[in-house]
Amino acid sequence: MNTHPLSQFKYCPRCGKHTFVARNVKANHCEACDFVYYFNPSSACALLVTDKQDRLLVAIRANEPARGSYDLPGGFVDLHETVEEAAIRELYEETGIDLNASEIQAQIITPLHYLFSEPNIYPYSGFEVHTTDLIFHVKMKDLSPYVGKGRDDVSELLLIPIAELTPKDFGLESISKVITKVTRQPDLLK
Repeated sequence: MNTHPLSQFKYCPRCGKHTFVARNVKANHCEACDFVYYFNPSSACALLVTDKQDRLLVAIRANEPARGSYDLPGGFVDLHETVEEAAIRELYEETGIDLNASEIQAQIITPLHYLFSEPNIYPYSGFEVHTTDLIFHVKMKDLSPYVGKGRDDVSELLLIPIAELTPKDFGLESISKVITKVTRQPDLLK
């Protein structure tokens, strides 16, 4: 695809006229009502969930894009939600791990924390959604109860030793870059 997202917007969202034209690489401008719209990336999160044996909880994508490839639990940040809240919600929706539950908190070795971010282009319904993926890490004692059937957008959950991860097995470019980074810098997950 690789077209600028603003090129798909032909009508002004304020007045509805067909005078919504490129102002610069980041914004469109309506020549009729002077409305200016700056296109910014959407926020998304992904979680590196590891255990004390240095294994990573890996999701298999149930849906396009990249259906059947490896992924990390995560997703888009909802309106009025912090990225941390989104990370906790997405982890629960896709794996059943509720980081707020007391029985889970007793299993946590390293609490949820932010690591770094990666830009991404996520193809969805014929539209390129530009995102900034914020990457979090949480380390738990035992993840084996979660291996098997995934939930929501995940068909299956696997536990893979970090040393055996192959970035190209991860279907989304930003997540593949995340895996490259953590396999080259394993101290990130200590």
